[in-house]
Amino acid sequence: MTASSGSVSSMTGFARREGGDDVMTWAWEVKSVNGRNLDFRSRLPSGFEDLEATIRGQLPKHCARGNFQINLTVQRGTAAARLQVNREALEDLRPVIAELRQAFDAPAPRVEGILALRGVLEEVEAPEDEGVLEARRTALASDLTAALEAIVAARRQEGAKLAAIVEKQLRTIESLTADAETCAASQPAALRAKLAQQLDELLQASPALPEDRLAQEAAILIGKADVREELDRLVAHCAAARALMAAGGAIGRKLDFLCQEFNREANTLCSKSADVSLTRIGLDMKAAIEQLREQIQNIE
Repeated sequence: MTASSGSVSSMTGFARREGGDDVMTWAWEVKSVNGRNLDFRSRLPSGFEDLEATIRGQLPKHCARGNFQINLTVQRGTAAARLQVNREALEDLRPVIAELRQAFDAPAPRVEGILALRGVLEEVEAPEDEGVLEARRTALASDLTAALEAIVAARRQEGAKLAAIVEKQLRTIESLTADAETCAASQPAALRAKLAQQLDELLQASPALPEDRLAQEAAILIGKADVREELDRLVAHCAAARALMAAGGAIGRKLDFLCQEFNREANTLCSKSADVSLTRIGLDMKAAIEQLREQIQNIE
C-alpha cells in the first residue's frame, strides 16, 4: 500500500488572478510558505482596505495552515479620471509669479507654462454610481476566490510530489526495520547465547548470588537486549503514516508528532544494541527519519 498523492497539500504555492471592468484593471497575487498556523499579510491599494475583511473570511475556507502574502494591484484607465485646475495652488502662485516678473523684468508667463507647474493641474476621479462600485467589489471578491482556489491547486500539485518522497522514506524505514529483524544480534538464539555468557560472568563475580536475584538480573538483561517491541512499533508507525497520507487534509502536525515517535524507537534501538551491525542499522534509520521529518515540515 502506498500513500495517496491526491489528498496531500504542500504549504508552498503561488497564484495570480487578473480582472477588471470599464474603469480599472486589477490583479490578485497569493503566495504561501510554511507556517505553524494559518496567518496572512496583505498589501492593498488606498481605498481598498475593506477587502482585508474579505480575505480574512475567505482564506480559512480554502487552507488550514501556512503563511500567506496576499497582494492586490489596481490600474485605472484614462477614462476613470478627469483633469481640473487646483485654484488654491494657482492663487498661491500669483504673487510669486508677479515678484519674479518684476525682479527679472520678464514677460507674462504663457498659460500652458503655468498649467505645467506641479500641483496646478491635477487628476480627480470621476464620481461613480454606487451600483458600479458594488459590482466592482463583487468582482474583486470573486477574483480573490479564484486566486485562492488556484493556490489550493498549486499546493496540491506540490503535495503530490511530497507524498512520493514521503512514501520513498517510509519504504527505506521499513527496509531497515526488516534488516534489523534479520540481524543476528536481534535473534533469540543470539540473545540466549549472549545472556548465558553474561550470566556466567555474573556467577563468577558473585557465586553466592541468590536465584531470585539471578532471575531478576536475567530479566533485566533480556529486556535491554530485546528490540522486537521497537521493531513492531516502527512497522505500526509506517502504517499509521500511510493512513494519514491517504486521509489527507491538515495532517502535517500529526505526521510531525509521528516522526517524534519514529525517532524515539530508533533511539531505543541504538541504545539497546550491543552489536555493530545493529547499531549501524539504527543510525541509518535515524538519518532516514530525519529526511522524512524535513519533508513533513512542508505538508499542510
